[in-house]
Amino acid sequence: MKKIVFGLSILVIVVLSMSLRTTTNIEGLDEQTTVWSVLQELGTPAPNHMPDESVNGASAERGEQIVISGITSKPTGGKIGKQSNHFVCTSCHNIQKEDPDLANPDPEARLTYVQEQGLPFLQGTSLYGAVNRSTFYNGDYEKKYGDLVEPAREDLREAIQLCAVECSQGRRLKDWELESVLKYLWTLELKVGDLALSEEELQVIENTSKTNATEANKALELIQSKYSQGAPVHFVKPPEDRKGGYGLTGDPVRGKLIYELSCQHCHEQERYSYFSLDDSKQTFRHLAKHIDRYTRYSIYQVARYGTSPIPGKRAYMPQYTKEKMSDQQLEDLRAYIESEVN
Repeated sequence: MKKIVFGLSILVIVVLSMSLRTTTNIEGLDEQTTVWSVLQELGTPAPNHMPDESVNGASAERGEQIVISGITSKPTGGKIGKQSNHFVCTSCHNIQKEDPDLANPDPEARLTYVQEQGLPFLQGTSLYGAVNRSTFYNGDYEKKYGDLVEPAREDLREAIQLCAVECSQGRRLKDWELESVLKYLWTLELKVGDLALSEEELQVIENTSKTNATEANKALELIQSKYSQGAPVHFVKPPEDRKGGYGLTGDPVRGKLIYELSCQHCHEQERYSYFSLDDSKQTFRHLAKHIDRYTRYSIYQVARYGTSPIPGKRAYMPQYTKEKMSDQQLEDLRAYIESEVN
């Protein structure tokens, strides 16, 4: 009898230890597991941009419509007035992953990746994974927007409103519209499969004890090292000698990609611009003629400085930062334009 009791006691201890191990470790990760759910299990406090469920009428479906088309249905019926008459969010931002390595965004790698994925090559950082970042309007954006960036730096709601008013040249979003956009952005959060974790790194995370602060912190640092906490931004100037350019040899094949995936995203048939870009000789001759000039038709001028709204037309062109288009890519674009002149 004592042996039976002893055996049962051992069995209970084993079962309890297995149960404890199951409940204290990060287990069952797969490619579709959201990064936030893992961070939450590791004890990370919720960010200040969790959706406010008390706001009536807010939904991810309405948010998606605002992001893509700038218009949606009101909770009370009917349609809202268009958020902007000039741009929508996807004019400048992809809503899919656009960098193969989220920890080291690189314009050269991005161009190849977006071509493979059938995406445009844009000025703004992708909205995919925006909710996983902790800072917004980083770096040189203060030079462009001044004190307006202060409330937006660590507040995604304010960053959305700044983009709505200043970037899209539109109106501020109402509370239910803002929460709808936020809910939609949470459907675009990073997944474990986006982080390029090795099998060994995945095992480290899965075997982390949530009750061991040292292990949890190490796992947290590992996960956050796999993606940017805030997109870096550096404004750069055109070449001093625009005839000579940046002194780099351009690749017209890569330049064709930039023209099609970037320039024509906004300018083909005047999608977001009053200036149309097609594939005619006349268009390429016009662009080539202005390359070394100080006009809004110079690729150096508009890529590095953008353009300002002009009387009667509030639409403008935002510039490409160093992180969104390299000097080499501008020379590639120039090489393609000049190759199409004759």
